Amino acid sequence: MTWKATVLTIFPEMFPGPLGMSLSGKALEKEIWALKTLDIRDFTRDKHQTVDDTPFGGGAGMVMRSDVVDAAIEASGEIGPLIYLSPRGAPLTQAKVKDLAAGPGVRLLSGRYEGIDQRVLDAREAEEISVGDYVLSGGELGAMILIDACIRLLPGFMSQAGSLVEESFEGGLLEYPHYTRPRVWNGIEVPAVLTSGDHARIAAWRQEQAEATTRERRPDMWALFTRRG
Repeated sequence: MTWKATVLTIFPEMFPGPLGMSLSGKALEKEIWALKTLDIRDFTRDKHQTVDDTPFGGGAGMVMRSDVVDAAIEASGEIGPLIYLSPRGAPLTQAKVKDLAAGPGVRLLSGRYEGIDQRVLDAREAEEISVGDYVLSGGELGAMILIDACIRLLPGFMSQAGSLVEESFEGGLLEYPHYTRPRVWNGIEVPAVLTSGDHARIAAWRQEQAEATTRERRPDMWALFTRRG
């Protein structure tokens, strides 16, 4: 079954963007996944295609209208959960990505301006997800990040499925460092263990490196890893 991503946006021309390139683009051509965009402006009712208005209570910026957004959501169908990309949402994690990739697809609501009228988010039970502790100009880039993270887990996307097993966040650790030719670069040699041919030593070294990197860079992840162990 083809995994389907439906994006609701006022800038449909941004898609597929980078998702149409490299492995994701090839997977799109092979129909491993499908992309549909809905232009929220198509659901406006005035000649100016107005999607926003001033916020009740005052304040800077504009807010996307509940009636317009709701009509777009209604037209998006029911394939996959409705997700609103928002900096106040729950952080996107690899566990969440796996869960979404295992389903039929997602419907991604990309906001602009100061955000979307809360009433439609509540009425439609939109799940809010954040791709990081920073603010973007809109939800489109966040939607691309979420889609990319999901589709690379789909069967047939990668020729070497084993490479997914040893990536960062798998097993609760960040990934170990990688090396390739030339064996000596700028006077720096590849760690000798990697050219030893001893697979047990190599596996142990990589585990040690993954643990050390996680302990240094992500103490929050390291704390969880040690508790699980």
